[in-house]
Amino acid sequence: MQSDIHQLVKRFERQEGRRPRILVAEMGADGDGRGQTVAAAAFADLGFDVDVGPSKQTPANMARQAVENDVHVVSLSSLGDGPLTLLSGLREELAALGREDILTVVGGVDPVADRAALIEAGTVALFGSQTEIGETAIQLLRELADRLGLELDDAGSSTEA
Repeated sequence: MQSDIHQLVKRFERQEGRRPRILVAEMGADGDGRGQTVAAAAFADLGFDVDVGPSKQTPANMARQAVENDVHVVSLSSLGDGPLTLLSGLREELAALGREDILTVVGGVDPVADRAALIEAGTVALFGSQTEIGETAIQLLRELADRLGLELDDAGSSTEA
């Protein structure tokens, strides 16, 4: 699976002119620094450009950092009961900065329990402690490609990198 993801990242980079860039954020005071570190390392291993946000940030701070670093995606890591509130705040702040195009994903112990509400609030993917991050990466790459008008399938690729 990892080599497949690397090929998708190469196709993305060839068409977009840069690798997919993700900000791995820990917001609020729930202390999910370990999850943030694991997610950042996994996305980097898969070929993403990864920015790691400071711990315990507000949605406004994370939105500002996402915009300043021109990321494609913000990955919100949360252990507590607050991911929906934090995600809603982040989406509002991104909109206020004119960057509603930045995708959001939510990770943590079990964000899947709030799946419907989190998706309605604007997340495009969820991953819990038992989720294969590679699956999330593929989902993100396909969503980004769709929104940017890129073609990641072999048919749309004239040469392999």
